[in-house]
Amino acid sequence: MPDVSAVTWLFVPGDRPDRFATAAAAGADAVILDLEDAVAPRHKEAARDHVVRWLGGAGTGWVRINAAGTPWYADDLATLAGCDGLRGVVVPKAEDGADLGAVGAHLGIDVGVVALVESAVGVHRAAEIAASRGVDRLAFGSIDYALDIGADGTWDSLLLARSALVLASRLAGIDPPVDGVTTALHDPETLAADVGRARGLGFTGKLCIHPAQVGAVARGFAPSADEVAWARRITAAADGAGAVAVDGAMVDRPVLERARRILAYGQQRAGGST
Repeated sequence: MPDVSAVTWLFVPGDRPDRFATAAAAGADAVILDLEDAVAPRHKEAARDHVVRWLGGAGTGWVRINAAGTPWYADDLATLAGCDGLRGVVVPKAEDGADLGAVGAHLGIDVGVVALVESAVGVHRAAEIAASRGVDRLAFGSIDYALDIGADGTWDSLLLARSALVLASRLAGIDPPVDGVTTALHDPETLAADVGRARGLGFTGKLCIHPAQVGAVARGFAPSADEVAWARRITAAADGAGAVAVDGAMVDRPVLERARRILAYGQQRAGGST
């Protein structure tokens, strides 16, 4: 079973091999070599060749393939199969569980599959997609989804879709979903706000489109020093005790479990990222 629990997912265009090493060194948990939206149709085949060459050498990474039904989909899968450096694929325009299952079956159990949900149909079928054989995680294609439904792309307009992906992931027993990109490249306040809202909803990762976003996203999903201190107080007070009060609030089982998850997250990240 592949490890798909990455927090920071950094895109790099597949037709820019000069940027592959830079992206790999940016500190992201997962690098996505993009064959889809970042690559013009006339450059698709060349981009695929660049990516396969990288993955067949010393490079590793994920690949966002082209969507099912496009002229490049079948060749993407056929060419990537067997690449030693392939960690997984991001499947765009995810709407059909059977198609996603076929991707996983074709690439094998050691290759992860992230379903990128970015349409009204995809959100409507989120539970089916999350439960599909071979799907390891969901991600939200917020920009394409907003276009599909005619929304303005504000947080409120996309709240239902985000919540649907979190719920579907929980019901399917897979990792919580990865949130969509923040297009503001030089606006740390907007990025921090987006990460905070996504984390508050239950997301545990985010797609990044520039190396400068990686560190801020990682910090945003990590528990703050105050949260860690609170969690330690909770677990210490509740150790072997019945009902207790900490900081003037009653500690019951859900509160204790949240404190334990905060501490476990810190230990996991300290032990190494995916």
